[in-house]
Amino acid sequence: MDSFPVALAKQGHRFKARVARELADAGYCSTKKLYYYGVRVHIVGRRQAGTLPNPEYIGVTGASCHDGTVFDQIRPELTHNELYGDKAYHRSDAKEVKETQNLTVLTPVKKQKGQRYLGPQDQWLSTAVSRIRQPIETLFGWIEQQTGIECAGKVRSYSGLMVHVFGKLAAAMFFWNYLRVSS
Repeated sequence: MDSFPVALAKQGHRFKARVARELADAGYCSTKKLYYYGVRVHIVGRRQAGTLPNPEYIGVTGASCHDGTVFDQIRPELTHNELYGDKAYHRSDAKEVKETQNLTVLTPVKKQKGQRYLGPQDQWLSTAVSRIRQPIETLFGWIEQQTGIECAGKVRSYSGLMVHVFGKLAAAMFFWNYLRVSS
């Protein structure tokens, strides 16, 4: 599970952006080191051996809405599963979530303030979680490569933004399913 940005305006231009105010706002993507005005697309995918994950949940929020907030909203639907996320999904109540929902949330280990290196066990866990998460990152890269979804600079309305995001996601999923069936 993870998210990626869809930018209506980037860097300094984000301050003057006024498009799709019903949903879009200013945010920061730490992966791309990008300040932008736009939305985030959140995807929870089911792992499939040897191929890209199958998206089970796709949601769109404002750019300032962080992954942990979205996770809290969809968590009731994710019972009896293992979930692999980045550090943004780290939960202080992970044991409680496991007991009440039978949902295991695994994330890379965050270093404590002032800590220079992770211990061997923490490094091993972080590496293992990152390897399992790699396919969702690959899915995001593939969707971007096929559709150019992350750049929405020509969108001029809320409706246009929804068509941009979900139209491109639908086209990517159609193409992906076509490739799987024709192979």
